[in-house]
Amino acid sequence: MRENAENWLQLADKIHHYRRDQLTVTQGQELQQKSADLRLKLKQRADGGRLKLGIESLEGVLRQVGGTFYPKSALVENVEFFLVAAIIVLGIRTYFLQPFKIPTNSMWPTYYGLKGESFPPGADAPGMVARLFRLVAFGAQRREALAPRSGEVSARFFSNGMMAYTVRSDRKWLVIPTQVREYTFSVDGAESTVRVPVDFHDFDQLVQQTFFNGTDVFHFVQGVGQRNVERTEIRLREGSGDAVPVYLVRLGKTVKTGEPIMRFDILTGDQLFVDRLSYHFVRPRVGDGFVFRTGSIAGIGQDQYYVKRLVGKPGDVLEIRQPVLYRNGQPITGAAAFGKNARQESKYPGYRNQRSGDNRQLYLRAPGETLTVPAHVFFALGDNSANSEDGRYWGFVPEKDVVGRPLFIYYPFTRRWGPAH
Repeated sequence: MRENAENWLQLADKIHHYRRDQLTVTQGQELQQKSADLRLKLKQRADGGRLKLGIESLEGVLRQVGGTFYPKSALVENVEFFLVAAIIVLGIRTYFLQPFKIPTNSMWPTYYGLKGESFPPGADAPGMVARLFRLVAFGAQRREALAPRSGEVSARFFSNGMMAYTVRSDRKWLVIPTQVREYTFSVDGAESTVRVPVDFHDFDQLVQQTFFNGTDVFHFVQGVGQRNVERTEIRLREGSGDAVPVYLVRLGKTVKTGEPIMRFDILTGDQLFVDRLSYHFVRPRVGDGFVFRTGSIAGIGQDQYYVKRLVGKPGDVLEIRQPVLYRNGQPITGAAAFGKNARQESKYPGYRNQRSGDNRQLYLRAPGETLTVPAHVFFALGDNSANSEDGRYWGFVPEKDVVGRPLFIYYPFTRRWGPAH
């Protein structure tokens, strides 16, 4: 009851300080008197009955003079609570800790982006209990294309061997506008589609695992004769007038109506807390994983958040001699990922010059080619150099666009859970 009385006195003080200019002299005096009486009872350690009478007497005055502060409906209290909570969360996110989700595997294996796990038709797949566990622990979401009728499965492929797709508009959680890639299979002329996020890049690997036992089977583009290849066209984006050539290929698999043509889980990318505070007081260091905005980078063309590893500060001279990255004439140091890439240790592929057949690269395209980092910018590379569109392709990160550094992997609950590096 004493704790209850203290709460009522806090409310009385709040109303006094917020509304005393609106109260009459009589109302103000009565509020102060009832508050003083209850404080005296608390000081004298009065019993529960006397405290209750004091609270009821004070509450009667508060009901008359409380205005918008008392009495309050449950709706008003809940709205106020969630509004204050939202302000606090936005403040923390803006100035201290920002959650960030890794969309791609450019920093793999330091950070994981969206990954696919195949369950080929005929093989065992997780049941309902296992799927629920995987959803909670790893963010795993099931995708499958079901056979609309019985027959042989066909699909369309681009000339580079990737399965053809169309980018379409969709909604995340049925509300948030987003875009997806839609892949289409055909069975005896009837189509079945499967949609994946645009940042999901494992689909072709899953196709190989499902239909070709993981081997490279895309030499049909160069003229594999045993497959029935039909040339046609497909639009890359929904509603776009641009069309590209594709090849309809029989995949050598037959299915029955209702059976899965392809079945897999998409595992969520690593989700990080990003420290937005420390870079206000210390400069980013070579070797830091760092998050930055891309709106001022012409080679990217849209405002997003990227995470890469800082490899060059103003004045640094960089060079790639596969698999080693050199900074100012010496193998670069400052992060464990540098050494692991240089030794091609574990899953780290080593730093690469130009990717085969890719003419979009701007910098560090060949051994002997150096790059000097200009003033007021940074240069960033992904740890997965063989599969990373980083500073080699779009240039430099302005100092003003650096957001912070990864601090902690809070989800999913894998061996990578914990401090980021």
